[in-house]
Amino acid sequence: MEKLALAMSGGVDSSAALLLLKDKYDVSGFTLKLHDRKVGDDTGLCGSASDIKDAKAIAEKYGIPHYLLDMRELFSNTVQKSFVSSYLTGKTPNPCVECNEFIKFGALLDAAKEKGIERIATGHYVRSCYDEKSGRWLLKKAINSGGGSNAKDQSYVLYRLSQRQLAASVFPLGEMTKEEIRTLAAENGLINSDKPDSQDICFVPDGDYAAFIEEYTGKEYPCGNFTDIDGNVIGQHKGVIYYTIGQRRGIGVGFGKPMYVIGKNADNNTVTLGTNELLFTDTLYADDLNWIAFDKPRDKFRCKAKTRYRQVEQPCTVYPESDKVKVVFDEKIRALTPGQHIVFYEDDIVVGGGVIM
Repeated sequence: MEKLALAMSGGVDSSAALLLLKDKYDVSGFTLKLHDRKVGDDTGLCGSASDIKDAKAIAEKYGIPHYLLDMRELFSNTVQKSFVSSYLTGKTPNPCVECNEFIKFGALLDAAKEKGIERIATGHYVRSCYDEKSGRWLLKKAINSGGGSNAKDQSYVLYRLSQRQLAASVFPLGEMTKEEIRTLAAENGLINSDKPDSQDICFVPDGDYAAFIEEYTGKEYPCGNFTDIDGNVIGQHKGVIYYTIGQRRGIGVGFGKPMYVIGKNADNNTVTLGTNELLFTDTLYADDLNWIAFDKPRDKFRCKAKTRYRQVEQPCTVYPESDKVKVVFDEKIRALTPGQHIVFYEDDIVVGGGVIM
């Protein structure tokens, strides 16, 4: 049988993936230790040391080799460093996208190849296939067993995968729902069948991004001015890193009407506030592009796109401009946020995507 490296996080998804793959491939389990940041009373990958323990236990249950890879330094110098740098320039990044690109489908694939394993698998809810017509590997949205939309689809956070990475990847959960995965795990007596899903960013599980940034940099960040859309000072904020576009709660200043964060300027340490309607726009620019369905677009094209992980795709027109694109939506979108990712879709196919400028 063909050798396969399975990324095992200790969660139910990757463990169920083992059940689906073990009779088709010669599977080895790989668990990545990414950080030592405290998570509750424990440490470890994406939750706790118990995740690593669970992954090892399930690998032993099915008699497959299990490897623990220490990638803390790489993770810190790539994913976490980029996350902090982006926040400090006033952007709001999604580190899961970079982790998938550089760690889970980058460093893990390299580590597997060093052991003579050419393919990897993960518990992501997504599909892939080779398109004979274009000669390219395609990334596709997850569907349920009946062919309909799948609420767990994770194609948004995988849009940066290269042709090399897609060609080497197997996604066994692409046509299953979370409920089906939990049932499969329970029927096979897996210890994590009812384990809760991981939430938020693995190294910021409590959502306190500012505290992580201060811890990572060893610095405190100064208070500054709230301004209105005309640049008038209307209050004091506690630090640019504490705010994100579209935020209403936690502003700490009363204005007699709902006010939202509509902009940030890290250079002059200001946060701009305004009413909800000022958060809506129909146009954005994106760079740092990665195309999957083709090498690069030559002409404008129609598609659907989403600018946040949980957002429903919206129809738009994409205009290529050198090393960036201009995107015009049919209807205005709320809280477009620099640093977040925009991902383009044609039906269930991921066309590509980029970073909102």
